[in-house]
Amino acid sequence: MMKYLQVLAKQFGIKEKYAKNLINLLDNGNTIPFIARYRKEMHGSMDDQLIREFSKKLDYLRGLDKRREEIRSLIDAQEKLTDEICLSIDKAATLSELEDIYRPYKQKRKTKASIAKEKGLEPLALEILKQEISFDPIMALDNYVNNENGIENSEEALQGAKDIIADYISNNVEIRKGLRNIINIYGFVSSVAADKKKNSVYNVYYNYKESVSKIPGHRVLAINRGEKEGFLKVSILIERERSISLIYKILITGSNSLCSDIIKEAGEDAYKRLIFPSIEKEVRNDLFNIASESAIKLFAMNLKHLLMQPPVKGKTVIGLDPGYRTGCKVAVVDSTGKVLDTAVIYPTKSDSSELISKQILLQLIKKYKVDIISIGNGTASKETETFTANAIKNADHPVCYMVVNEAGASVYSASKLAATELPQLDLTLRSAVSIARRLQDPIAELVKIEPKAIGVGQYQHDMPQKKLGKVLDGVVEDCVNSVGVDLNTASPALLFRVAGINAAVCKNIVAYREEHGAFTSREELKRVPKLGKKAYEQCAGFLRVPNSKNPLDNTGVHPESYKNAIKLLTLLDYSDKEITSGDFSDIQLRVKKRGTNKIAEKIGIGLPTLNDIVNELSKPGLDPRDEFSAPVLRSDIVNIKDLKVGMKFKGVVRNVIDFGVFVDIGVHEDALVHISKICDGYIKHPSEVLKVGDVVKVKIISLDLKKNRIGLTMRF
Repeated sequence: MMKYLQVLAKQFGIKEKYAKNLINLLDNGNTIPFIARYRKEMHGSMDDQLIREFSKKLDYLRGLDKRREEIRSLIDAQEKLTDEICLSIDKAATLSELEDIYRPYKQKRKTKASIAKEKGLEPLALEILKQEISFDPIMALDNYVNNENGIENSEEALQGAKDIIADYISNNVEIRKGLRNIINIYGFVSSVAADKKKNSVYNVYYNYKESVSKIPGHRVLAINRGEKEGFLKVSILIERERSISLIYKILITGSNSLCSDIIKEAGEDAYKRLIFPSIEKEVRNDLFNIASESAIKLFAMNLKHLLMQPPVKGKTVIGLDPGYRTGCKVAVVDSTGKVLDTAVIYPTKSDSSELISKQILLQLIKKYKVDIISIGNGTASKETETFTANAIKNADHPVCYMVVNEAGASVYSASKLAATELPQLDLTLRSAVSIARRLQDPIAELVKIEPKAIGVGQYQHDMPQKKLGKVLDGVVEDCVNSVGVDLNTASPALLFRVAGINAAVCKNIVAYREEHGAFTSREELKRVPKLGKKAYEQCAGFLRVPNSKNPLDNTGVHPESYKNAIKLLTLLDYSDKEITSGDFSDIQLRVKKRGTNKIAEKIGIGLPTLNDIVNELSKPGLDPRDEFSAPVLRSDIVNIKDLKVGMKFKGVVRNVIDFGVFVDIGVHEDALVHISKICDGYIKHPSEVLKVGDVVKVKIISLDLKKNRIGLTMRF
């Protein structure tokens, strides 16, 4: 563990004791949300995202050591392991370095070099590589001419020796590392049209070149996709002489010109036939991995901000799932998400059907006192939004609407979970319910959908799917646990995301709730079958019981800290009656008067834990999402044809990407604010100043009505 401590402590800028504690906590089966929230003293208050990075790096280091020993054993099995090779294996800091060491010892398919070795030409090749002054390679060739081995003349012997030398060069660790560095510094990514006659979205890359060291990730991914779809041919360009001279510098001693000439010829062959194609592939893989890593992080960040959008509480909502031929699906849900009514309307079919659709919508609004309409942003969304904006003008009370991201709604509606939750509804209507609930409580609804189907990134289908899934699952888990979950109303999908709760325990919690009624305390959780001591420890702090007799059960204070919380309240002179009531709104003032350090010392807890307890008690049941910008609700629509350069709007950031942000200004088509138009100062990435859900003021600077493109600026 010691070497891990040093590496991890240095990389994350933490004390070695914190690194040791984190490793032990992770190895003992503690979940990351639990570690981040309830073990702050043990790791210096690192957040959940940083702890996930720590865990990922720890896994990498362990995997590296595992591969290190595998390679050592494989080479030893060939009886070729030397002290020098052992030292190289021990020093290797990355998997690619390890694989370079192992490369010469891999079992390969039949090659020119292996055939030459079978003919007994390896000693000749090794003598040539030594370049000793006394050795005459031309004279030595006759010694290897042997009809029995298939070597009929000296030319064949020489060629076989060159093939072996070329193979040696291609497996030389120093050469491979040097060439990789040269390409990374001086190389270019080049793309050309696979077929110049075919127009495509990749036209800009039909004659494109950019430095390997500078090409941004989103362009790497775009070029790769264009190649995959058959529109582009992609390659790495590098000055050949620069690469060849490196090979000569490492191998040629100059002491024997005859041997040097042979090695140079073999080097030319090795570079063209073996090394460059291999290194080119490695460099492109590295570019893809770096781009993927960046894209996944951006996707994760966008997903987090989408999940953490403030809920629209206490409102009856109509969900509209737009459509042409099959109509617009309608679902009315009350403030708790319960389905009150459903319908199918056809606002785009004809004038008469639009009139009937308007009457149905207004009747539902009046009957159920609907406050807001949530419209999916898919097919026919624009027409449905126009219809809705016109219809609500005739409602008997004020009604507003909002267009929401419906990505994944159809996936949910066809899922087993949806069939279990809404068995009485046709799957086409279930998506309308989901769209309504997304506005009411985004996190509670979006957890029912596979994270990568939510669609707040770029090129998510091009990412390593397993890696993407793991990262996004972590984001969902962190968001759910930071918000907290009502134990008595949470769906199975939401409960499943709570730290420490697996699928079996999740089902048992719901079954217990159905059999015994609402939970009356956190303590009652211990009666749930298969929810053991460890699971209780991990999940209890994230589950809320609003109607519990113990007010602490509706806070983020962990049961293990209840005694300390009571000690704190007693020390601050709260009466038994006040403690029972749960009203501690002035607790921060009382703590400040007594002194935080003195209180922590007297109770016997760390400052981070004390601060967390005080914050939770000051605002029990607080939803952290309320700190974010509230959703922008609209009552009228703006047609893109009515837009003019110079117009100003209040919009909502829908997606953050590498080169800018897309903003919803109420015209169906999200508009782009390029990174250069976000702020006056220089920023490397839009995420430095903006996130999904932010409400921003923008001005139109360009319009392309044919392509439905709108350019915005925030600099005015």
